Amino acid sequence: MSLGLIVLGFLLRFARFYSHFPDGWDVWPPAIAIAWVILVLCWSIAFGIIRLFSPKSSASHNAGRRTFLKTAQAAVLVAPPAALGYGMFIERNDLRLREVRLDIPGLPHDLDGLRLVQLTDIHLSPFLDRKQLQRAVAMANETRPHLALITGDLITTAKDPLDDCLNLLQSVRADAGVFGCMGNHEQYADAEEYTESEGARRGIRFLRHGAAPLRFGSATLNLAGVDYQRINRPYLRGAEKLVVPGAFNLLLSHNPDVFPVAAAQGFPLTVSGHTHGGQVRVEIVNADLNPARFYTRYVDGIYRRNGSSIFVSRGIGTIGIPARFGAPPEVALLQLCRA
Repeated sequence: MSLGLIVLGFLLRFARFYSHFPDGWDVWPPAIAIAWVILVLCWSIAFGIIRLFSPKSSASHNAGRRTFLKTAQAAVLVAPPAALGYGMFIERNDLRLREVRLDIPGLPHDLDGLRLVQLTDIHLSPFLDRKQLQRAVAMANETRPHLALITGDLITTAKDPLDDCLNLLQSVRADAGVFGCMGNHEQYADAEEYTESEGARRGIRFLRHGAAPLRFGSATLNLAGVDYQRINRPYLRGAEKLVVPGAFNLLLSHNPDVFPVAAAQGFPLTVSGHTHGGQVRVEIVNADLNPARFYTRYVDGIYRRNGSSIFVSRGIGTIGIPARFGAPPEVALLQLCRA
């Protein structure tokens, strides 16, 4: 109980220290509650396993086993808070550039080697400040991309600084321009129209069930984008009309679960985010345990289906709790390669 109170005190101090925005306090009670539930769940599972192997007898030949189990109990008490602290203070801020080679059969020769930089799931909020986003923008620009893609969730709630986010993203540079699509949090914040209009004013074109044909030499890359596709509803209704025959058709969709439909409609490549790579992700006996598994099989990286591909980025920010574990934040650089 005393350890639990210490950890709870630590979480409250963390919340107070990291409340960067005046309206940011309301996100911390649920964050602390989620963190507390995770800790209690980890402790419950671990102590349940230890009890299974606890000695039933007090015989002297069990002394060594009892010593081992006491050591294991101490480790179990310390490990979950230590892992949570690592996820909050270290991995959450460990922004990386992820370079991905996408081998695409039949890719037009003039698109071979095309570099696309992706920023997604920024969630500029009390959990991610302006300096962190500036780092991501600088990292994206260092790649000197041909095309920049912003695939949704610029903020988390309507109280978050959307204008600040757009102002910082205005600095993203790419030869053929900066394009994006809407995420579910733009929808929740009722900010889709504002994001579209203010983004356009800053040189960022958000594609809302629309397409932009881009010429690279003799090849056309038809870049299409859709608003957030709600789970358990028909995906990509009418999106097949965005496909341009003879062009290389690339779909931006925040929700990666649309991939089978996109592939069937004629999009050889889909670029998505939304999952945060699971955000808190643990592999046990080859089982990938993470929250994103509850709603999609497309969590992180490249997936293929009938000659089509999707790339799902882990993104930059966090939701729920300001922590990442096993899924560090990233700016993704995708290079198209003719297979």
